[in-house]
Amino acid sequence: MDTFADRIDGGWEWWEAAIEEAQEGRWVRDDVERQIIRDIGAATNSLSGGRTAPFTDDPWHVRVGRIANWAGVLRLAARAGGWVLEPVAGRRPPHPAGMTELLSGIYAVAEQGEIWMRQLLKGQLPPEGEIAKAEGFLTGPGSVEDLELFFYD
Repeated sequence: MDTFADRIDGGWEWWEAAIEEAQEGRWVRDDVERQIIRDIGAATNSLSGGRTAPFTDDPWHVRVGRIANWAGVLRLAARAGGWVLEPVAGRRPPHPAGMTELLSGIYAVAEQGEIWMRQLLKGQLPPEGEIAKAEGFLTGPGSVEDLELFFYD
């Protein structure tokens, strides 16, 4: 079964595998990868006004929409670089890890935002705790939002 817990756990594991490869010098990003990371940062600016996640003062559709927007950005990034996003829930990241694993890990959480948005449009509220975890994964100190800071190249 593909639950949010599976997605976020897999997302962290795949993200960490790629970052470790980069920090240990086994994955050195090329110019395309560097530019795509910058583009992801520009396209997913959370516009949080300096607040940190969770964004409990924001309406549900804004919170879920902020998470879901990452999915489209990541699909475009993968297409631009010629990478294929992989499902991560319940799977270990392949080694060596690189851009495919990084994007796939982030996408697992972002895609959950799209699932929640479809549910929200039907009047079903997503679990508050899960929304907060997804927001914390994507935005704030030490999160994917700070992605560029994790690379030393």
